[in-house]
Amino acid sequence: MNPGLLVVISGPAGVGKGTIVRKMLEKDPRFVLSVSATSRSPRPNESEGKSYYYKTREQFEEMIKNNELIEWVEYCGNYYGTPRDFVCDEIKKGNVVILEIEVDGALNVKRLFPDCVLCFVIPPDFEELEKRLRGRGTDTEEAITRRLARAKEEFKYLEEYDYLILNDCIDNATERFFSIIQAEQMRTKRNQSLINRFKNI
Repeated sequence: MNPGLLVVISGPAGVGKGTIVRKMLEKDPRFVLSVSATSRSPRPNESEGKSYYYKTREQFEEMIKNNELIEWVEYCGNYYGTPRDFVCDEIKKGNVVILEIEVDGALNVKRLFPDCVLCFVIPPDFEELEKRLRGRGTDTEEAITRRLARAKEEFKYLEEYDYLILNDCIDNATERFFSIIQAEQMRTKRNQSLINRFKNI
């Protein structure tokens, strides 16, 4: 059985990382997306345990105090974070846990789980990223400007990541991500039991 693995995927808004993750989850039942906890209220189309784990502010602060989160942030007055137990349990089962989080959270995860794999999705060029953001038709001009400025900040951290995934087209990018995971699962450091099988023959 392939060893369990923690994989972090980051990238600027509009680069297509959410679509890549969805396609990955369809490829293999052993790929699981980590569900975040939040202190905000559920929206009408969201459900407990699928969209988020919904907590009161007090419950979330208790989770922080008890070290039950791998990483967490406070954004627009609400807490968001990654529950530790879910991630650890899924890795023990031999599953590949995918965290779709921002740069700050990704670097925190790497500090806590040095064995995790950090992947950053990049567009072919900056102009293409702007084109995709505008093509969504969901953001105001102010929001697009803000997202592009944030993208420039995020690109400064590219060398902190283990892999870049070029998203020139979704299918190609998904295959690149899949290949990275397959290669990482066959790293010698993750396969001591296989090595032992052949060492003493």
